[in-house]
Amino acid sequence: MKNWIVLALLLFALKAQAQTPLQEMVQTEQAFSRMAAEKNTRDAFMEFIADDGLLFRPTAVNGKKWMNEHPVPPSDKHPLLAWQPSFAGMSAAGDLGFTTGPWEFKEDVKDEKPSGYGHFVTLWKKQPDGKWRFVVDLGINHPMSGGPQRLWQPPEQKPQKIQRVDVAIARRNLLDWDRDYLQHSTKRGLVKAFMSYASPDVRLYRVGSLPFIGRTVSANALEAAKGQVSWTTVGGDVSRSGDLGYTYGTYEVTDATKVTERGSYVRIWKNEGALGQWRIVLDVANPQQ
Repeated sequence: MKNWIVLALLLFALKAQAQTPLQEMVQTEQAFSRMAAEKNTRDAFMEFIADDGLLFRPTAVNGKKWMNEHPVPPSDKHPLLAWQPSFAGMSAAGDLGFTTGPWEFKEDVKDEKPSGYGHFVTLWKKQPDGKWRFVVDLGINHPMSGGPQRLWQPPEQKPQKIQRVDVAIARRNLLDWDRDYLQHSTKRGLVKAFMSYASPDVRLYRVGSLPFIGRTVSANALEAAKGQVSWTTVGGDVSRSGDLGYTYGTYEVTDATKVTERGSYVRIWKNEGALGQWRIVLDVANPQQ
């Protein structure tokens, strides 16, 4: 009898310790933020970025190479970039996911109030050694706080059926889909195209505003913006299960005959429905400064 009790307790402990890929990824993001606070932002980025990870300076560059070529100048201040995930998504294969949430910046950790606020978007990919490292990082700034810096626990992720795909083919198809979105936008207008390509729960991130959540609210925000938007798809990736992917590139906004804004974008896509159509679940654009 005692042996059965010990075995039951052991199985319960093992189950309690088991973590889903979503939980692992979120905890990695939280460790990333904690290292930035305890040590410094640059060392944290160097630790948690993948070897092929991208930063936008202002267009996409290899993050590690860029940081090695741009050392932080000495200063008597200790800047603090603090952030916490508040929403996340994960592929069925558990190999690709994303996190997003509010960030705030203090020019010195001793400052009473932050001098800047915004939201970040980070794509994470499980590496061959089993560690999570980020492959894309882009965000926006806005004039108000995006929420408190508190630890968030993601909901339990239900097991999903995994149908492995040819990643190279799936990646090429998603990049073509991103370009098709541009063609539809040119013919029908951005708002109508967005309504067709976006998920009902899509998140739209634009500088100067808190995130817009929901297809109708996001479409209204796009309709209020001035100018014609076009973009050039540069790259992206897809999970092994073919249900989650992302694209990135550059964009331009034109008004009449002149360019009024240039910048970089990242779109996170989910393959939804029986027809297997890609839908935008998050769209973030950041203009060049």
